Amino acid sequence: MELDILDIQFDLRHINPRELEEAFEDPFAVRFLPDNERADGASRYYALGRTVADRYLFLSFRTDGKSTRVVAARDMSETEQKFYDRKYAEYR
Repeated sequence: MELDILDIQFDLRHINPRELEEAFEDPFAVRFLPDNERADGASRYYALGRTVADRYLFLSFRTDGKSTRVVAARDMSETEQKFYDRKYAEYR
């Protein structure tokens, strides 16, 4: 799957594109699929993932199965981080 980071609508000064890739590649990432249908066939997801440098990121993205476009990215809130850590502990 190809990661599309061209024409993104958020500031890349605080989040490096490599960190986005690392969060997607996180084998313990938690992904959520909202339950609303889209006419264009693309699915929208939310993900909680961690980078190699141990940075916790929240990602909002859409995908059609071939390419993935990041819509928004930010550091996880404390509650999201606790949820991620709890899920991570279950898989270890």
